[in-house]
Amino acid sequence: MSDMLSQAEIDALLSGSNIPPDEDNFTLLPHEADAIGEIGNISMGAAATALYSLIGHKVTITTPHVIPDGWGQLAGQNAGRQMVAVKIEYTDGLQGGTLLLLKEEDVKLITDLMMGGDGSNTDGPLNDLHLSAISEAMNQMIGTSATSLSELFSKRIFISPPKAFILDFDNLTDNADMAEYTSTNIIIVSFKMVIGDLVNSEIMQLMPVAFAKELVRNLMDMVDGGDSVRMQEERIPSPGARFYPEEAEVNRQYDSMEARKREPVNVQPVKFESFDTDYEIPAEKKNISILMDVALEVTVELGRTHKLIKEILEMSPGSIIELDKLAEEPVDILINGKKVAVGEVVVIDESFGVRITDIVHPSKRL
Repeated sequence: MSDMLSQAEIDALLSGSNIPPDEDNFTLLPHEADAIGEIGNISMGAAATALYSLIGHKVTITTPHVIPDGWGQLAGQNAGRQMVAVKIEYTDGLQGGTLLLLKEEDVKLITDLMMGGDGSNTDGPLNDLHLSAISEAMNQMIGTSATSLSELFSKRIFISPPKAFILDFDNLTDNADMAEYTSTNIIIVSFKMVIGDLVNSEIMQLMPVAFAKELVRNLMDMVDGGDSVRMQEERIPSPGARFYPEEAEVNRQYDSMEARKREPVNVQPVKFESFDTDYEIPAEKKNISILMDVALEVTVELGRTHKLIKEILEMSPGSIIELDKLAEEPVDILINGKKVAVGEVVVIDESFGVRITDIVHPSKRL
């Protein structure tokens, strides 16, 4: 067999492509995994800032850990559990998409903070309110992340509105949104997520290997700049030599670093934005328009009392239960079980109603 380069290999060499042969196109190489971790660090750092602006608490998303072929491990560890998945598709600049996975309790806490709570209202099952809230949060976060990638890759990058859904690891085959992520040809990037002193958890990003390689190619193009094609032309091997994409990649990065060493460097002190001081974000600045169509349960509570089991068993038609409120005392108005206002009972035609007399301050809501 001849050791001469094929025309396809020559074309790939001249175009600056580092794509391995087809049989290796579903395997992430070590230097590619490092690049994905670095890209994740940059994009999620910007996303943390966006989430901070929504909830008013310091957010840190760091320490990416890249797990090649990690789906089997993830599915095995979460058998019988549910997580919240947010699907993001790129519409311009990149081809493909990613899937973000968050724990249920983290989504409930973020939702409560977005609604002006203190993060303690996390009881009850996940509902449409939680999914709508996390969709809006991810829209802001990944939108900011896409802007960072646009600056990094020097091209426009846009996303479609994120889609949030409950992921049941025991019923993956019934979920069409998971079709391309349940194969072995994906990687998982796990990030540590800290929200003030309320959350110390993780957020996971799933992406097909082909999409990960596209991100790496974009990064390598920016690292090499305009010299990529020229450097590849200079390395066209002589007849009888073989071309190894991994070796060419290492050589390109080395030459690029050597060239940078010879360039003058302008050193300036870095100024970081301080996130240590919590501040109250005006309600009108919180972008919660996506939540406006979510139905909430409104309850008017006349009063409460405590009864012994003996007293309850003695109840019969005609029995009177005395409550802890006076006849003219305002009644409590609850939204999804949380007291938000008080009012007085009125009669509207033949129906009861309630006139709001006072709104409970967010800090005093139970």
